[in-house]
Amino acid sequence: MLRVIIYGSILSPFVRKLLAYLGEKNIAFELKGVGIGDPDPGFRAASPLGKMPAMEDDGFTLADSSAIIHYLEAKYPEPALIPADPQERGQVIWWDEFGDTVFALCSGKMFFNRVVAPKFLNRKGDAAMADQAEREELPKLLDYLESALPASGFLVGDRLTLADLAVASPLMNFRHCGARIDPAVHPKIAAWSEAILARPSLAPWVEKEERMMKKGMGEA
Repeated sequence: MLRVIIYGSILSPFVRKLLAYLGEKNIAFELKGVGIGDPDPGFRAASPLGKMPAMEDDGFTLADSSAIIHYLEAKYPEPALIPADPQERGQVIWWDEFGDTVFALCSGKMFFNRVVAPKFLNRKGDAAMADQAEREELPKLLDYLESALPASGFLVGDRLTLADLAVASPLMNFRHCGARIDPAVHPKIAAWSEAILARPSLAPWVEKEERMMKKGMGEA
């Protein structure tokens, strides 16, 4: 049986989101690890811009986590992680955009400059940019998310959707930078993120990347 091939690094919030989605949909896949600017021919063929994640599905290639997910949702509609209801679908698309752009952009400034550049690329990161993102950008984003989280514990429709996976994923990158959620300040986010990141679709990847982080930082 042919399996979907995913190219990417589990430390990427976009790859992490996609892997969680595949797990929730029970779609068999093979992960081929690639890094920034990786010359792997399969990856470069699937991702013309060299960005991750990228996918090959029986000869069909596609890049960008959201594009891949919408393709797979159409091909494997059950269980639905993108609702059919117009309002709920709109909300899921919004949260996916929030996670991929606003939230991931903030985490990227911190993660790249504090972790990727010094620990994996052997070059100095922009500490001032990372500090400014944590000090000025992150609190506003967390305040907004805290105010928007419903009592149900899911972002849209009182059940798990792509929205939860897309927004929870960048939180791992914040965590790797030392910016953890304070339950006293953002109790809803703390409970929600802990529940989402502990799901069987995410927990094994979280454990694996935490081991990678320790190794990359020279820890035992």
